Amino acid sequence: MSETISSHIIICDHIDEQAVLMQQKLTGYRVVTFSSDEFKIEDAKKVMAEAYIAEERTKYLFLVAKSFNIVSQNAMLKLLEEPPRNIELILITENKSTLLPTVRSRLNLYKMAQSAKIYQAIDLDFSRLNIAALFTFLKANERLSKSEAKMLIEAMYHKAVHIDGVALNTKQIEAFERSFKLLELNSRLQSVLAALLISFLPKGRR
Repeated sequence: MSETISSHIIICDHIDEQAVLMQQKLTGYRVVTFSSDEFKIEDAKKVMAEAYIAEERTKYLFLVAKSFNIVSQNAMLKLLEEPPRNIELILITENKSTLLPTVRSRLNLYKMAQSAKIYQAIDLDFSRLNIAALFTFLKANERLSKSEAKMLIEAMYHKAVHIDGVALNTKQIEAFERSFKLLELNSRLQSVLAALLISFLPKGRR
């Protein structure tokens, strides 16, 4: 089972992809996702109803939206300040200005670096990956900080699934999950990337 994560806010430019990545990190836990373009009072009521269902172990509620209206936020203030036992809430949105100061003050806020440049820099076709392209990519990304490495792997996921159209198999999903864990353990980036990319090579070339 994955390590538990406390309630917090994530500000990023690809909210749906970020939600998927977070869910993968929480494999083994129950995750309930509430996703919409605008988070309204109807959505807040659904979140609160789910939050007050008793749980024996940690359950994560993901609130994913481009914007959160004022009424919905005010309705959830008490829940955010004093969530029920074993309930953690993850708010994911594009801009912190959509959240009231009273909401931001109740949760830690993490802003993910904008990833457009990294998306452009991934010169890989995950649907037709070969050894030569793998080694070229490793060489081009040998000097990244931990935060940059995490952002790169998030971008790789986006590129593989949403641009190259790869339907990830179980081993590839596990490879992405393992990559984040290894980075947290300060493993060598080149080794982490190599292990991840190898899962995309045709079987005869591994």
